[in-house]
Amino acid sequence: MTSPEETYRRTTPRSRELHERAVAVMPGGTTRTTTYFPPYPLYIERGEGCFIWDADGTERVDMLGNYSAMILGHAHPKIVEAIRDQAARGTGFAAANPVEVELATLLCERVPSFDAVRFCNSGTEATMFAMRLARAFTGRPKIARMEGGYHGTHDYAEVSTHPLVDDAGPPDAPIAVRDSIGTPEWALENVVVLPFNDPDAAEAIIRREAGSLAAVILEPIIGAGGVIAARPVFLQRLRDVTVELGILLIFDEVISFRVGPGGAQEMYGVTPDLTTLGKIIGGGLPVAAFGGRADVMELLDPRREPNLAQGGTYNGNPLGMAAGLACMRELTPDVFAELNRKGERVAEQLSEVFASHGVPAQINGVGSLLAIHFSDKPVVDYRAVAASDKKRMREFFLALVNHGVLMAPRGMGAISTPMDEDVLQRFVDAVDEVVGELKPAWGSG
Repeated sequence: MTSPEETYRRTTPRSRELHERAVAVMPGGTTRTTTYFPPYPLYIERGEGCFIWDADGTERVDMLGNYSAMILGHAHPKIVEAIRDQAARGTGFAAANPVEVELATLLCERVPSFDAVRFCNSGTEATMFAMRLARAFTGRPKIARMEGGYHGTHDYAEVSTHPLVDDAGPPDAPIAVRDSIGTPEWALENVVVLPFNDPDAAEAIIRREAGSLAAVILEPIIGAGGVIAARPVFLQRLRDVTVELGILLIFDEVISFRVGPGGAQEMYGVTPDLTTLGKIIGGGLPVAAFGGRADVMELLDPRREPNLAQGGTYNGNPLGMAAGLACMRELTPDVFAELNRKGERVAEQLSEVFASHGVPAQINGVGSLLAIHFSDKPVVDYRAVAASDKKRMREFFLALVNHGVLMAPRGMGAISTPMDEDVLQRFVDAVDEVVGELKPAWGSG
């Protein structure tokens, strides 16, 4: 049997040519590490609705949507119109603009924790400022985060996102492990790592570190780390203990905000002190935000002394605000409900596919988010993700690309509004065909 990599190389010559050019001017041939996968990344020329076309003109179903950002699909008419209209009036000014007021108002109306909001340009910036704000508000230096969670690529975030389990300590008392060769020692000293979905162990660590802990940050639904939903009791325990100890609770909803009008915090009924957003709120353009309690957010007010300065040439830029506003206005409660219904059905169908082939796999699904894990055990935390079969995942991902579907190399996917039942069936059928092709090489179990 021809390997998935051999097929990929044969059918993507233009992507290979572009990558050969790219490596001469960009390290590894990419400006975004997550878009690289071996033997070379796919180069996409255009997208429309839920479809993308690569540099060779091959059409694929986009089951990733720029890592969940493209909730309305590509080139949505309302967003294209909003961008075109705003571009004709100007794309950036050294001044405030009316459109940012509109988007800020909409977000404060929808997000339970938002008394006030500030805009930035990426999830990394949003979590960086939320953590800084927590340290300024509490006067404490440390941040607690979940093992296996993802909060971007600044120093405080680059700890224990994907540690080697052998280096990470006991499951109920994980230790801080640097994610990058550039992560400084002080980051390890000021980041406390908590086990996800273990309320007793997490509470014990928080109480031990309480005197120096400014905030606990987590994704209520771990996104990039495997679409792992927090157990309700876990979130409520974190909320209770942080209130008791005067520690801020930060929800990173850069990905999970797509599960409903008010995000995961509305779904769970647990309100944090601060929340970070990104992805869908930009309508496909680079927009992110952080917001929360009025008494915390007022530290950013330049009319008070002292204040926490927040700069950024493109913060709240009118082009991004216009695209984001157009996107958010399309996302009504009924639209979210339909997306979530489709997500639930697809997760059920995928489970049936893997079971029919006798291939152990876990389908983690929450709303319109899903992730496939090659494991025979439920995936409820990072250690379970780490124990899954990565070799099978790589072969599966590349074979799925060859069958006309793009997911994340780690098996994450996101459903967009243009996906009708026929498109979703096309995705499920592709998974069925791929597993059938690869099963003989995988063997049993």
